Amino acid sequence: MTALPRASRTLPLFAAITATAVALAGCAPGSSAPAGSPAAQPSASAVRTDAAALGEVTLTVWDQEVRGGQAAQMEQLNQAFQARYPNIRLNRVSRSFDDLTTTLRLALSGNEPPDVVEANNGRSSMGAFVKAGQLLPLDAYAEAYGWKERYPESVLRYSRYSADGKLFGEGNLYGLPQVGEVVGIFYNRAKLTALGIEPPKSWADFETTLATVKAEGEVPLQFGNLDKWPAVHVFGTVQSRVVPVDQIATLAFGRKGASWDTPENAEAAEQLVSWVDKGYFAKGFNGQGYDASWQAFGKGQGVFLVAGTWLLADLQKALGDDLGFMLPPGATADAPPVATGGTGLPFAITAKSPHPDAAAAYIDFITNADAMKVLTGTGNLPVADTAAQSVPDGPQKEVFTAFGTASAENGLVPYLDYATPTFADTLGAALQDLLAGKSDPQAFLATLEKDYKTFAESNG
Repeated sequence: MTALPRASRTLPLFAAITATAVALAGCAPGSSAPAGSPAAQPSASAVRTDAAALGEVTLTVWDQEVRGGQAAQMEQLNQAFQARYPNIRLNRVSRSFDDLTTTLRLALSGNEPPDVVEANNGRSSMGAFVKAGQLLPLDAYAEAYGWKERYPESVLRYSRYSADGKLFGEGNLYGLPQVGEVVGIFYNRAKLTALGIEPPKSWADFETTLATVKAEGEVPLQFGNLDKWPAVHVFGTVQSRVVPVDQIATLAFGRKGASWDTPENAEAAEQLVSWVDKGYFAKGFNGQGYDASWQAFGKGQGVFLVAGTWLLADLQKALGDDLGFMLPPGATADAPPVATGGTGLPFAITAKSPHPDAAAAYIDFITNADAMKVLTGTGNLPVADTAAQSVPDGPQKEVFTAFGTASAENGLVPYLDYATPTFADTLGAALQDLLAGKSDPQAFLATLEKDYKTFAESNG
């Protein structure tokens, strides 16, 4: 888990990366590798997809789907799975995110870990589990079940690691998520209408609109950065207008080959500072909390809010059909979509599970097309087939369409705090100083470059 408290504590997905298959001979599916060595990759020929023919099996599943619609979709899907496969009994252990994080590491190091777990896909969790040989590579199952056709690579890469756990975003597949998220722009439809303004179609239109809104005495951008991390989402949105997506991916995944000290990143930092200078943010934004800022937006204070789709339910409750949502506009109206995004915690199979085929059948079941409909019906944002879901016109449909479009066109770029184990703190503090005028864009980028290069050079 990153330091950013997103909905359901998700991770918080993006240009295509070539996957590297890693196979170890001499290990059967479900067997455990020696401690600290990569887990065995099942061979495609050994995979069994007929779950009904697997005999009597008990699967222990650990998840963190404990709230509202999250719990409802799991209960509904689990009931349907057991009805379809009565030979497979599910032993579900549902824990809060914090409890799961606390107990999972110890459980995976034991002799009888759960079969299926939701594992945070960040370096400190999934990366560490992969390095310790505690998770099973799933590429053979992905081929057998067609997961690569179900999910775009821009989504799958957030569950990929090299076999040694060092490289995040490439290599073997270690999990499959159910839900998605994307950072976009919420707007107050009623306020725009009153000002005679249409939702902007290009980034230049967006900047012009901000100036118009300010001139009319409204707050252009609601924003609270007391927690430091909210500025990461705002900066990431600005950055992805000017920095090529492949460079963002390299930086965000902490790999060699890119630099923060570039004219494009400087342009993004300068634009963010210009928004402060022009008074586009709410007054006292660096001293206002994240929750207070989006709640203020829900009360009609501000015209735009750069935030993630996890706020949909709360903001729709507050603003109703006056709420709008769009992907950040590109340089032109027809530019390909680019937005920061992520997935919920992926479901993974533990290396010591004696029932990997049953576990894979379960993961396939809770992520297939029918499951995506269940997720939609329980108020969640499905990570696959998103744009095809039937939802009412309005904010929910706009969110579904935005995420579906961005993910299908490989337009989702990673959260910047993925870069290094310390980058969330480094970037958050540096952005707060930049926005407060305590540093300039060049000093800001130098701080980021030092953290990034130190890690990337040592992690190669």
